[in-house]
Amino acid sequence: MRIAMIGTGYVGLVSGASFADFGHEVTCVDQDATKIAALGRGQIPIFEPGLAELVARTTGSGRLKFATAIAPAVADVEIVFIAVGTPSRRGDGHADLSYVEAAAREIARAVRRFTVIATKSTVPVGTGDNIEKIVRDTAPNAECAVVSNPEFLREGAAIEDFRKPHRVVIGADDGRARDVMAAAYAPLKLPAASLLFVSRRTAELVKYAANAFLATKVGFINEIADLCGVVGADVEEVARGIGLDPRIGAKFLQPGPGYGGSCLPKDAVALRKTAEAAGVNLSIVSAAVDSNAARKRALAGKVEAAAGGSLKGKRVAVLGLSFKANTDDMRESPALVLVPALVAAGAAVRAHDPAAMAAAKSLLPDIDYTADPYAAAEGADALVILTEWDAYRELDLARLRQLMKEPLVVDFRNLFPPRAMAERGFRYVSLGRPAA
Repeated sequence: MRIAMIGTGYVGLVSGASFADFGHEVTCVDQDATKIAALGRGQIPIFEPGLAELVARTTGSGRLKFATAIAPAVADVEIVFIAVGTPSRRGDGHADLSYVEAAAREIARAVRRFTVIATKSTVPVGTGDNIEKIVRDTAPNAECAVVSNPEFLREGAAIEDFRKPHRVVIGADDGRARDVMAAAYAPLKLPAASLLFVSRRTAELVKYAANAFLATKVGFINEIADLCGVVGADVEEVARGIGLDPRIGAKFLQPGPGYGGSCLPKDAVALRKTAEAAGVNLSIVSAAVDSNAARKRALAGKVEAAAGGSLKGKRVAVLGLSFKANTDDMRESPALVLVPALVAAGAAVRAHDPAAMAAAKSLLPDIDYTADPYAAAEGADALVILTEWDAYRELDLARLRQLMKEPLVVDFRNLFPPRAMAERGFRYVSLGRPAA
């Protein structure tokens, strides 16, 4: 099958390379000529485990190609996936659909056969209707069917998620389009229950609803962690106790500094905006959004309190800058709120991240960056663990204790047992767990 993927960001590149690995012929298109040239040389613009090897394998086989022009790439394909960005629109929080709409117009002008236009970008309910109108207005004779095919890829595990998805959701109101989309995913050999055909508007809402629910779970366990810290309970035991209930499940019940990344923050806000426009009050989603924002704002205060009430003139080491481990994604990272607040409080900040420092430097220019976590910790009055990288779980704690000026560790990821940290001479502050 011939496929075009418009956009070589996180979703487009992972999806395009994965479809090519299935045996399809895929062209990934991006207007950024510098990025396309780099991809042609095997240089991957994002950090995602296994992606470089996957791209090398599929380009080497000739099944994956890169281009800057949409028209020749989409002229004779069966499916065109739109996988461009839909960031929050400045000023009102609605999803910015300008890139999606521009892609739809170019596709409509170029197609020469029956073509399925499948939206992988996360878009509000009704966007497929709008794309259909754009296609009709731009090229009345174009033979196209517009479908919604939202992605559910976790950064850091995206390739595995694509190969072994919990579900593939396809919103299609056209029989031919359903058959074409089913053929694209046929190599997965999914059980019938995992290939979910729904209406287009339903598919669009599934993605937003899923991310809003996950955001609510994160906000819920973070607030329970705060309560545990006050009443002397252990949030990890609480999470285990409720997570064993199959109606709840254990996923997304790990307390932390607040969710970030490209999906949960903007999707929860966009869903709330969609509901407001429809005259519906999503009070639970709104509470999750507000709770997450408040949690990030409170992080620096927790560090300051642990350091005796003031950070002025003190050195703070921050380990982890990306919003989660196994990615270099800085979008909506808690670091973007915590680090400036630490600097504003008078702290000198040294930071380390295994993958995200290049991305962080332009966003957080007023701090020092170190080649390893031990250099960040040297002479520090406090060390903050912000991202749950495995490398930090394996730190030599004796060496760390020797390097630090004051043995204070504020762990927003609960990487270590409190008793073990106390035995090694640390004053250890974690989330929702009694101190040793």
